[in-house]
Amino acid sequence: MSIDRVVRYHEETKHHFFRFARAPGTMDWANQPSPFRRYAGAPRVRLAILPPCESPRYEELYLPGTIAQAPLQIRTLSRFLEYALAISAWKQAGDVRWALRSNPSSGNLHPTEGYLLVGALAGLAPFPALCHYAADEHALELRAELPRKAFESLMRAFPAGAFLLGFASVNWRETWKYGERAFRYCQHDIGHALGAARFAARTLGWRMRLLDGASDDTIAALLGIDRDADFAGAEREHPDCLAVVWPGDAAVRLPATLSVPPAFRAATWHGSANRLSRDDPVQWPLLGEVEAASWKHSTEHALIDVQTASRSGAARGGPAAGQVIRQRRSALAFDAKTSVAAARFFGMLECSMPRGMPLDVLGWAPAIHLALFVHRVEGLPAGLYMLARDPARVGALRAATHPHFAWTPPPGCPADLPLFLLQEGDARELAAQLSCRQEIAGDSAFSLGMIAEFEPRLRQHGAWFYRRLFWEAGVIGQVLYLEAEAAGVRATGIGCFFDDPVHDVLGFRDRAFQSLYHFTTGGPLDDPRLTTLPAYGIRA
Repeated sequence: MSIDRVVRYHEETKHHFFRFARAPGTMDWANQPSPFRRYAGAPRVRLAILPPCESPRYEELYLPGTIAQAPLQIRTLSRFLEYALAISAWKQAGDVRWALRSNPSSGNLHPTEGYLLVGALAGLAPFPALCHYAADEHALELRAELPRKAFESLMRAFPAGAFLLGFASVNWRETWKYGERAFRYCQHDIGHALGAARFAARTLGWRMRLLDGASDDTIAALLGIDRDADFAGAEREHPDCLAVVWPGDAAVRLPATLSVPPAFRAATWHGSANRLSRDDPVQWPLLGEVEAASWKHSTEHALIDVQTASRSGAARGGPAAGQVIRQRRSALAFDAKTSVAAARFFGMLECSMPRGMPLDVLGWAPAIHLALFVHRVEGLPAGLYMLARDPARVGALRAATHPHFAWTPPPGCPADLPLFLLQEGDARELAAQLSCRQEIAGDSAFSLGMIAEFEPRLRQHGAWFYRRLFWEAGVIGQVLYLEAEAAGVRATGIGCFFDDPVHDVLGFRDRAFQSLYHFTTGGPLDDPRLTTLPAYGIRA
């Protein structure tokens, strides 16, 4: 049964105090896959490198009605892709140079590839097109010229001016380093990319929603990654998701899924995928099993009611959204002394709640809760806390955890934020030990584990929902990354943690709840050996 195979994968890829998940013993640097996919022979449109300019205040991203709707043009599409998937800077240490991007990635390995299905657009193409985003040049590669009738049929049920954004994963980029646990990290990164794209859309007054009813076969066909001839000798991509992006903030009704129009077969295709590694990818049979088990064969045809955001308030200033997005980095170390004000801490957690942007990109009831190790939050006692992102699940969480936990609201906590103090005490050493003995989890102001409603949700939805749990965690991670930057601190995701010891600390006795992703926030320590270089050369 697919669910049992997914559960087996999850169990087999847990880290334990005396045994890590199976991975390469050493790094085969000569065979490291390139982080940049290109399609040789595909026409290429280089997008304008737009100068930093007036953008909404970061706070305004969360306030409906504050950002003017931008038209869909080649320049606004360039800005959208810049904030969602582009290179944000280069780092250099000696002769070694590597790129950072707007969307975070586990180990900075970037398995996620982005595609657009967009109508005729001046400066791009005089016909509807499937394009691949080439981050190394900030360019769009024309993969297919789509028949107009096929595109119109595909988009008929969506708002005017809508386009589709698709993500696929080159799983080998993560497997090369992380072995069998890599599939988890690829799915985290899909969530990061969904969150980054939702923020990017918001800066332009656009909306975005995951089309979660689509099957993986449909996604593969629409993105052209099922075309064997185009990937001859090249590493394949795994279809992950499709989302619709459209201008405006009004309430709309969308289809949850879509199908490949028959006329799509008449598309004119261009380009062949480049080979990323010198040698063939190393095969890990367990990875093939979980890919097959979590493949989404089903198609749901329900309609989605997308409402306007419900948050209220007024922007008070602060940094520009573009500045926060561009400067986002993963901290490498923390100073073990910086604290965060309680009001700011509560605000960060509020932004992670499923009450509006960017969590409105997802289409299911929240399945991720946050177990927090608070070290230095002004006005709050140090200790272990729990944020129930679905208040209706407080009872289930409380019943599943240790009976001696207090479950009391912390001082000053907003009444509508379901945050609870479980146990007071210095948790710095414990947090570091659980996160594979990494000091960043204890030297921060606070760290956390993202706790998924696990096996019951898989039984409810199917094995394919396993990937969605990681996507939700990744979107939350992107929220926390940007919230940290806006607060003048820094954050980083932690994929390495000891799974079952985390569960033991919380009191979980079965697979009803499982920790999927760790995260930590604090005052960063910069490495003086690193040089920062611009993302792209200057061009109009």
